[in-house]
Formats: sequence, C-alpha cells, structure tokens
Amino acid sequence: MYNNQIFSITKDLIDQVALTQEDNIKKAAKAIKETIKKGGIIQAFGSGHSISGAMEIYHRYGGLAPVKKLAEPSGGIYERMEGIGSIYLKDTEILPEDVVIVVSHSGRNALPCEVALVAKQRGATVIAVTSIKASSELPTGHSCGKHLYEIADIVLDTQVLPGDAMAEVEGLDSKICGMSSIVTGIILQATVLESVEMMIKEGIKPPVRFVQSKDSDPNVL
Repeated sequence: MYNNQIFSITKDLIDQVALTQEDNIKKAAKAIKETIKKGGIIQAFGSGHSISGAMEIYHRYGGLAPVKKLAEPSGGIYERMEGIGSIYLKDTEILPEDVVIVVSHSGRNALPCEVALVAKQRGATVIAVTSIKASSELPTGHSCGKHLYEIADIVLDTQVLPGDAMAEVEGLDSKICGMSSIVTGIILQATVLESVEMMIKEGIKPPVRFVQSKDSDPNVL
C-alpha cells in the first residue's frame, strides 16, 4: 500500500467529522430541504481559497440545481477589511427562504463574517463551514466581536487544525498541505446527500442536476 501521510491524515479527519458532526449535518440538510420546499435557493460563499468550498456544490452533475455561487470578485484581497461584505452584497438578492453557506477555515476574517451577518439580517439561514478549533485560537477580525461559527445558525466543523496545514516533513520547520478544502468538500457532499434523502422521504422530488446518459448531446454541458 502506498505510504503517504495525506491519506491517513484525511482518513482521520473524515472519521472525526463522521463521529462528531452527524447532528449538525442533519440540521444543515433539514435547512436545505426546507429551503427547497419554500422555493428558495442555496447560496454559497467563500473568499480566497475558500471559494473551492462554494464551487463544490455549485453547478455540477449529481448536485442540487438551485444553488448560486456568491462570486467575490477580489479573490480575497480585501478579506480582512470590514465593510466590504456589505458593499459586495448591496445588490445581491438574499431572501428569507434562502440558505447561505459561508466557508472559512479560520472563521475570523471580516468579509466572511460580514456576509453571514448580512444574510442573517435578511432572514436567511446561515450555515458555516469552518474549524471551531482554528477560530477559537484567533481573535475575530470583525467589530461585532464574533467569529463565523458564533454568527451562523448551523455550524459544520471540519475539525481541521489551526493553520490548516497538517503534514509534517523531516527537514522542514513548518507543516505543509492544507486540509480544509478536502474536508469541506466531503462535509458538504454529505449534507447534500442527507437533504436529498430527507426530500424523498417526504415525497419531494429533489431538484438534482442529473448526469447525462451516453445518448445525450455531447455538445451540451
């Protein structure tokens, strides 16, 4: 067997998530199910590298169709500047029947915290995907005095360690290989699966983007 510590680190993290996050995943799945029932949409936000978490559930086959990616145009340059989130969302429609998923490993920077605050002000349900351990060891960067996990209605805790990087290599003074994106993808896909199963049990047809068959037009994505 290929002996690479990334596989064991990933397995341990997934096991921790499975052991500790069942209730939270079910709460998040229920919120998504209720959003679908009400005709709302799922809106996903991540700044900088956390955009990969939003992309994980956006516009892909086998995923839920009513998902919008909140595309933050600066690429995370202004992630620590308070006020940017309010400006960014000024012309963005967020309704009370929506779910807004905010992804941030540290959960401390002003932009993701502010997106969550604005979404809550507009009545939406906010789901945070973050590391509580990483957040709790850092001061918040927003004047509200709270971290993302303290703002959100539901928290999906990735269990990833502070600093994100978790692999140790002899000869290096610091750890390498960030793990938050991997765990974020898994925890969000688990939430989607749970929500679809809930919908089916309630007789709701899940709005899933189905994979094309071999007879489908190859020119249609």
